[in-house]
Amino acid sequence: MSDTQTLEKKKSEPLFSKKNKKLISNPLNDDNPITVQVLGICSALAITVKLEPAIVMSMSVLFVMGAGNVVISLMRNLIPSRIRIIVQLVVVASLVILVDQFLKAFLYDVSKQLSVFVGLIITNCIIMGRFEAFALANTPWKSFLDGVGNAFGYAWILIAVAFFRELLGSGTLFGIPVLGDPAAKTGLYALGYENNGMMLLPPMALITVGVIIWIQRAKNTKLIED
Repeated sequence: MSDTQTLEKKKSEPLFSKKNKKLISNPLNDDNPITVQVLGICSALAITVKLEPAIVMSMSVLFVMGAGNVVISLMRNLIPSRIRIIVQLVVVASLVILVDQFLKAFLYDVSKQLSVFVGLIITNCIIMGRFEAFALANTPWKSFLDGVGNAFGYAWILIAVAFFRELLGSGTLFGIPVLGDPAAKTGLYALGYENNGMMLLPPMALITVGVIIWIQRAKNTKLIED
């Protein structure tokens, strides 16, 4: 097959072909960056006490990974191999600074809750790993899908952990009481329910992630190691 025919074949490939769809779907389950690749665990432990910061962190990582993968892919033929890590760090640091300034301008309270963890997106292993393993070798569109897919895979774990920690630890979701008023003993509290303060401690985030990993591997035998 000539180069012209190969190029025409690539151009005719649908934007959302079966192969491209897998770039989004695989990180949600079979190749999840947290539960399978065991990357990005620090933020899963640190900012999942409440749903709001977990969602904001997830959206921040989504922007950085999607945009960063595209930028690295566009520059892949221009970046000398010996300085590629430095270039990747510059790209991700620039995007994180944009995210940090946006949060301080429009979501200041959440920005304070996230504290240094926004800056630590720069060293997130998931992002640097996708730059190195995928964006440097693929087209911008595929790199964008890969970034979005891995960001969603990261996000749903964070949100799931935050959901159970806030609900069971504080009896709230987004700061709104959903189980009743513990002071007035209404709702479930009238039946003797008490908030589990241990859910607010970092070790419980690790245990919650462990339970998700156990459920995921129990349902999917492909993830069970021999």
